[in-house]
Amino acid sequence: MPTLIPKLTTWRADLPASIVVALVALPLCLGVALASGAPLFAGIISGIVGGIAVGLFSKSPLSVSGPAAGLTVIVLTAIESMPSYQMFLMAVVLAGVLQICFSLTRAGILSEFVPSSVITGMLAAIGLILILKQIPHAVGFDREAEGIFEFSTANGINTFSRILESLSAAVTPGAILIASVSLAFLFWWDGAKPKNGPLRFVPGPLVVVLIGIFGNMLLGAVKPEWHLKATHLVQVPVTQTLSQFPSLFTFPDFSGITMGIVWSSAVTLAIVASLESLLSVKAVDELDPKRRVTNKNHELLAQGGGNIISGLIGGLPVTSVIVRSSANVDANAASKMSTILHGTWLLLSVLLVPTLLNLIPLSALAAVLIQTGYKLTKPELFTKRWKQGMTQFVPFVVTILAILFTDLLKGIVVGLVVGFVFV
Repeated sequence: MPTLIPKLTTWRADLPASIVVALVALPLCLGVALASGAPLFAGIISGIVGGIAVGLFSKSPLSVSGPAAGLTVIVLTAIESMPSYQMFLMAVVLAGVLQICFSLTRAGILSEFVPSSVITGMLAAIGLILILKQIPHAVGFDREAEGIFEFSTANGINTFSRILESLSAAVTPGAILIASVSLAFLFWWDGAKPKNGPLRFVPGPLVVVLIGIFGNMLLGAVKPEWHLKATHLVQVPVTQTLSQFPSLFTFPDFSGITMGIVWSSAVTLAIVASLESLLSVKAVDELDPKRRVTNKNHELLAQGGGNIISGLIGGLPVTSVIVRSSANVDANAASKMSTILHGTWLLLSVLLVPTLLNLIPLSALAAVLIQTGYKLTKPELFTKRWKQGMTQFVPFVVTILAILFTDLLKGIVVGLVVGFVFV
């Protein structure tokens, strides 16, 4: 299938971008798995599949797929309602088959009816949520898993009360120091990064990870009480030998194909995953500096193929994900090679250096996500919509507020209703 292989001429842009995306994806893959009640490694599997498999099948040059925060509640409910995790994997495989059917019926055309004000509102809302959700991690308050984007959790804690709780609790000075230095570097590097020479290929987030790892080691030597323990670091499953690595994979129970709960979960996953993918790809197309337009029907085909593969080897459902995709755009990726490489780095890192990954402070990764969030919700985005008039500004703001105070899918529905009224 030669047409699936991306051109190699853009590797100078795609290689550093892929490293940035992999660093952003790692904690989110683990966090979504934890929030979904699935094995942690299932999140890594879906990140790898979303990068390599969906990256190969997709025609989107900049979209990045993986486990989605918008599916956590659905996945958690499905896993808890089934006799085994293997039965849930059967539902993921069936969801992929249904998505391919959606592609054949040209359902992707539905995304073209979404107003641009709703799409930009979605991007801005996700930027604000990234910033708000990462503040607790930046101060060392790591009680909530990465990848949870809903306003309220099951125990009644919401985004703002979590921030207040994190700031009123005994904060971790080492985490604050690492996050502060990392943020300062990232914003400085944006302006100081040379346009020529080898340093222009150095990704800021990679430097931040090194700052976090060596900074924490230094704290352990000179100020042990500030040294970050394992609970404040990335926690990737580790095997003792390479021969044990295949044991981390799980396979579906095909006897579940006759169960009603498996089919109802599959239909729900297919519909919601398809909607989230279509909206994300449409948003990424608007972020693309070259203004390339993705074939949405083909994207459903790619997502369906990815979900079949993910379900067959123990992973969570995958969708196109705006956080990773926007990080990819921001890192100046040029083609889908960046997406494929990011999946490759995830695979190689958990296969070869999981112990090294477990030295990365969550506060350093929080700094990367906070900067990503800021770039999605810059003040000029609001002023631009304001200047376009109320018909653009109101749906934009309503979408932001609705997503911020509910979740991604409910907020988009509210934004769509308001947007269509103005249309």
